[in-house]
Amino acid sequence: MNPSRRRILGLGLTGVVAAGIGSDLLGPAAATASSDRELSVRSRIRPPRFPDRWFPITEYGATPENATDGIARAIRACNAAGGGHVVIPPGVWQTGAIHLLSYVDLHLWEGATLRFSTDPAAYLPVVRTRWQSVEVYNFSSLIRAENQTDIAITGSGVLDGAGDNEHWWYLIGSGQYGWHKGLPNQRADWGALERMNNEQVPLEQRVFGEGHYLRPSFIQPFRCRNVLIEGVTVRNSPMWTIHPLECGNVTVKDVQVHNLGPNGDGCNPESCTDVLIQGCTFETHDDCIAVKSGRDADGRRLGLPSRGIVIEDCTFLSGGAAVAIGSEMSGGIEDVFVRRLRMPADPAADEAFMQWMLCVKSTSTRGGYVRNIDVRDIDCAAWTYRPLEITFSYQGGGDQTLFPDVRDIRFDNVRVGRAERAYRIVGAETMPIRSVAVTNSHFDVVAAEAVVQYADDVKIRNVRIGDTRVG
Repeated sequence: MNPSRRRILGLGLTGVVAAGIGSDLLGPAAATASSDRELSVRSRIRPPRFPDRWFPITEYGATPENATDGIARAIRACNAAGGGHVVIPPGVWQTGAIHLLSYVDLHLWEGATLRFSTDPAAYLPVVRTRWQSVEVYNFSSLIRAENQTDIAITGSGVLDGAGDNEHWWYLIGSGQYGWHKGLPNQRADWGALERMNNEQVPLEQRVFGEGHYLRPSFIQPFRCRNVLIEGVTVRNSPMWTIHPLECGNVTVKDVQVHNLGPNGDGCNPESCTDVLIQGCTFETHDDCIAVKSGRDADGRRLGLPSRGIVIEDCTFLSGGAAVAIGSEMSGGIEDVFVRRLRMPADPAADEAFMQWMLCVKSTSTRGGYVRNIDVRDIDCAAWTYRPLEITFSYQGGGDQTLFPDVRDIRFDNVRVGRAERAYRIVGAETMPIRSVAVTNSHFDVVAAEAVVQYADDVKIRNVRIGDTRVG
């Protein structure tokens, strides 16, 4: 048998594996280079500051029953004055779409709740955006900024998207989320948009919005620089919760996200550069944090990668992946640094709360690349499906030749209580995964063997799976 396609059972691995297990190709030199890149990214991330000027929305005509126009007037006044803080005082304020302008901090006092309309007309006219990483003209996000500089959403209040099984969520077309025969759903629209992407229909012809059912995201700065989201609680989004798109210098800090709806990802930086996600708590049914860069033909055409992403000191209560890379990553993703994550167990239940700690997921239609993903210091007491997974079979179909180039993945100092498998690393015969290190880690209780297939230069060192030392 070709030694680069041998079966290795003595290391607790199953499957077709490429040569190099235990190699030093991710040794001190590679680690030093990664550390230098991380320091460079951190040096560039600086949250914006705002003048000590305050614009209470009540002074601009906002009422609890209808705050939309008053908030818009306060934002315009704040921007015209050279910047400051638009204040949402305590109470529940009903609003439609909010569009931020440069130098404006939308600040929610403790006890303040912005509750957003569930009427799709409140998010018209349509705007340029991406829906599941495909370019489209669609409903505005609930809070949006486009081509702005120095913007923020801060404070101790609550942003409530009012999504539930009667509003927004049922549009996925699943009975789990309230859909039943006779109700509209997004399936036809999503199928049409996928076809437009595959055929590269001009963007000007991809107009959805009114009469269509593609749900808006909650918070979307689009092509903005110097963005801060800090302290607020964000709940019940129609779809993705925090979605910075084509932005630079973004800080998401001390935010709580509670979104148990479909496609209810917590924070999805897409085609962004220099992003810090720090001290946040996530409770979702979908991925908590997912780094993205465009889907299939659109992503490759735009060629806008995500790079320089720092994720640290976050807590994950439930969800798909704590950190996902993809699956929409056709523009490329590199230099992602993950530090000190915590996934506590729920003593009242016995089920999988986090499916993955790190999941690099793609398909044969994506193309693109993933490189230099560095994960360290993870404490996972919750039951986890597969703490580390790298897969090219997240969704099947389509072109079978456009696998991504995935390399330089490090998974270090990880402690897992219980898991189905410690890790599953599966590339493609025509595009093996390259240079993966799992080191200094302990997986206490594991039901099945780890799997490595079509992967070159895999290093397993100082790892314990149950009572067995591996590598």
